Order: sequence, then structure tokens, then C-alpha cells
Amino acid sequence: MIKVQNLTKFYGKTAAIDGISFQVNKGEIVGFLGPNGAGKSTTMKILTCFLPPTSGEAEVCGFSIFQNSMEIKKRIGYLPENPPLYKEMKVRSYLEFVANLKGVPFSQVKSFTNEAIEKCNLQSYSEFEIFKLSKGYKQRVGLAQALIHKPELLILDEPTSGLDPTQIHEVRNLITSLAGKHTILLSTHILPEVSMTCEKVVIINKGKIAACDSVENLTRSFALTYTLKVRGENTEKLISELHQIPEVSSVDLETNETLKIKLKEDRETAVKISNCAFKNEFLLLELKKEAASLEEVFIKLVFTE
Repeated sequence: MIKVQNLTKFYGKTAAIDGISFQVNKGEIVGFLGPNGAGKSTTMKILTCFLPPTSGEAEVCGFSIFQNSMEIKKRIGYLPENPPLYKEMKVRSYLEFVANLKGVPFSQVKSFTNEAIEKCNLQSYSEFEIFKLSKGYKQRVGLAQALIHKPELLILDEPTSGLDPTQIHEVRNLITSLAGKHTILLSTHILPEVSMTCEKVVIINKGKIAACDSVENLTRSFALTYTLKVRGENTEKLISELHQIPEVSSVDLETNETLKIKLKEDRETAVKISNCAFKNEFLLLELKKEAASLEEVFIKLVFTE
């Protein structure tokens, strides 16, 4: 659905993005993460054909951004951070106007508008002027305009920016409900939102791709905590010897049989931990690596040199 190859964009002598490559498959919800100034918005503007790259190539919905930009625009729905709303218009009138702009056949404008209103739970507000709506409902209208022509691909830039917790929950549920029906590229700073809605994550930092993998793989590969369950005598001696393993930073006794072991780094440490237990004549009941949070992965990749 999206193929990006060595994409670069310079502003003057400054590279906003520098040779980035990644892929988004059909039907996926992919989180696009990075700190401010990392190159997220530049990338999204290039993929939506609002901005040309300096070099590299990208295909969206099977079309080149250089040769078929109009075909791409027909097949995507774009929600920028600040939705493009005509606030003096009523919700239904605005969405019908957008449907006409996006080439929805005249005979289907009403049904497409009704469907977008229903998907975004705007039924009770369809005859309200947009300026009278709360920020959360304005965001829903923005999402409805992105959905109105039933695009193959949705590109959402900070869709929950400035919303309260209840509104964030509602918009998150709405995005999740679209899974499978649309491919979604979601840019956000709210990491729990990504964990709850996305299968895959692309992390960009200083204009370069820092990681591109499933949420599960990333959180497991960056985990630095083990839970060790053992049965035996002289737990104090076992704890003391575990501290001698170079990669171990701390060992906490949680129950008589359970130890929580935190690492500085992981270099086949599971083998060293289990060998230490066997050496001290403990019965090994369980040795499990705990998944890191997406926030821990993000901080490790972005803020650790």
C-alpha cells in the first residue's frame, strides 16, 4: 500500500528526512512515531503529494508520487493535525461539499455522507454549524471528511491532538473499528494510543528510520527484565551470585520463589541466569523475559546516543 525507498527532503542545506525506507501493507494500522522535528510531517506531506521530495521514490496505492499524484489523491483520505473545516457550514452540508470535491458520484453523495456521519457518531450533530461543536466533535468531522469517499488509505496526523481523555478514547475506538477496511498510517505523540491501535511501528529520528517492526517484536527485543521462579534453599546466596553477572543491574525478591532481575543490557543473559540457578541447586520453575513498554523502546531509540 505504501512503499518508500531512500526518500530525502532538503530545506536549503538541512535534511528534514535523509534516505528513509519503509513499507506499509494493505489493511495494516501503522504508527508513525518520532520527536518534534524528526521528519514525520514532511514524510506525510510527501506521501499525500502536497510536497515533492528532493530525491528517492515512493509508491502509494500502487502509484508513483512523481508520475501519478492525482491517482494517489483519489485513493487517500488525509486528516492533518488541524482539520480543514469551513466552520460556518453545517456538518452535513460540509461533508456533502467535500464528497462532491472528492469525486463521489452525485447519486451517491447522500448515502456516502450518511455513512461517514454514522461511522463518526455525528448523527446528533449533523445539522449543527461546525463552529458550535467541541474540539472533539470537530475532530470527528475532520475524520469524516477523510473517510467520505471510502479511500483505500487513511493518513492521520495527530488525530487526538488537544482532546480530553474521554474524547481520545472515543477517537481511538473509531480508528480501531476501521481496521481491515482501510490501511491506516497514524502519526501521534501518545504512545499508549499506538500500543492499543497499531500492529506495526515506524520510528523516525533526526530524519532517519530508527526502527520498523511489529509492536510485539520491538517491545520484546528491547526488554531488559526477567522474572525468575525457582525452588530451593539459600535464596540470599543465589541473589548474591546473580549480582555477579555483568549484565545484571538489580535483583528483587518478590515472593519466596520469584525474583525480578533487571539488566543493563542483554547478552545471552538467560543462559547465565539459568546456569547460576542450577549451580546453586535450585529447581528452575520459570524464566520469562518481560516485554518492555513502547515508551521504553521509544526513549531507548530516540534519546539514547
